Amino acid sequence: MPSASTEHQQENQTRLYQDKNLLIIFTVSLITFLVLASIPPAFPKIIQALNVPPQKIGLLISVFSFPSLALGPVVGVFADRVGRKQILVPSLVLFGIAGTACALARDFNFLLWFLFLQGIGAASLHSLTIALISDLYSGVRRTTAIGYNTSIITASTAIYSIIGGALAVIGWYYPFLLSLAAIPVALLVWFRLKNPEPTGEKPLNVNLLNALKSFKNRQLARLFIASTAQFMLLYGALRTYLPLLIADSFKSSSWVIGLILASIPVASAITASQVGRLARRFPETTLIRASFVFYALALLGVPFASNLWFLLIPTVLFGIGFGICSPITLSLVAARSSKEYLATVISVNGTFCNVGRIIGPLLMGVVLNIGGTSGVFYAGAGIAIVTLVIFKDF
Repeated sequence: MPSASTEHQQENQTRLYQDKNLLIIFTVSLITFLVLASIPPAFPKIIQALNVPPQKIGLLISVFSFPSLALGPVVGVFADRVGRKQILVPSLVLFGIAGTACALARDFNFLLWFLFLQGIGAASLHSLTIALISDLYSGVRRTTAIGYNTSIITASTAIYSIIGGALAVIGWYYPFLLSLAAIPVALLVWFRLKNPEPTGEKPLNVNLLNALKSFKNRQLARLFIASTAQFMLLYGALRTYLPLLIADSFKSSSWVIGLILASIPVASAITASQVGRLARRFPETTLIRASFVFYALALLGVPFASNLWFLLIPTVLFGIGFGICSPITLSLVAARSSKEYLATVISVNGTFCNVGRIIGPLLMGVVLNIGGTSGVFYAGAGIAIVTLVIFKDF
């Protein structure tokens, strides 16, 4: 007699997006990048209101992302032992409470501390949504489901960029209040999500050792590098310093900054929704290499934009690359992971994503001091080209 999981995978492909459990997972994904998308349009106002040096504004992203770097694999290990929901629900509650505290802060150091706490709540969200999807699906259906999930995330970041820019016009702290949405999502997950939970039979030290072994797998290691690189470029160059370039060079408002930034996830969402079809036509490693070509072209194009709206060309190119690379990378990581340690290895990949989020803004802050704003985007193009070379013989 086929298992529930097997029956689930045998459903018609067109009904995949109608799965109630998958729709609940999507609500968690709506929360995952809320902060990282909604607050960058407010960066120029935060600099003015809290008297922050421009080269330090990237700390907002780095501090928020740091807990995921430290806690990511540990969270994955516990999720493989005690269950996904037992980790996910408290994380969402903490995310909502700490985000509200950020809105009340009126000192940059306090804001950093509250963002750090919110980052602890965010540490498990993305990795566990991918683990939940991988618990339910496999093969091309998993790639398609992850593609849908990426579309949801990127579409939401487009909306959050616009909403964040609009709220920042009223006050720099208003975008942080969006975090309250995590509380009802936590209740929805706890009471309505029906998912297979791990048995947690292996000792904790065995799970940790298997997480460490993933570093020795060359194919996984390259995928981890791709994850790091793409988030270095997204958050180091575009989300941190493109808003400053727009404000300084074109004297644009937070609302316009939000619109420009929104073009990245819009392009990404459209592309990611079709990634299942692309995966049927082209090798997945070829698609990853193509995405880094898009990244390099996009970043090289930013300094040459003589008109504000010309920036839409590189931002859309970058969004297309991200819409290809992110779901394909996640699907390949899941495919190369044992079911028993799925959340653990996916969390390791999430840790590398957060390495990119942390290092990117800090590295580009150094580049800004040396080579100016244009240097930030040339350096980003260089990182994309180096990563492309690494994947040459994947």
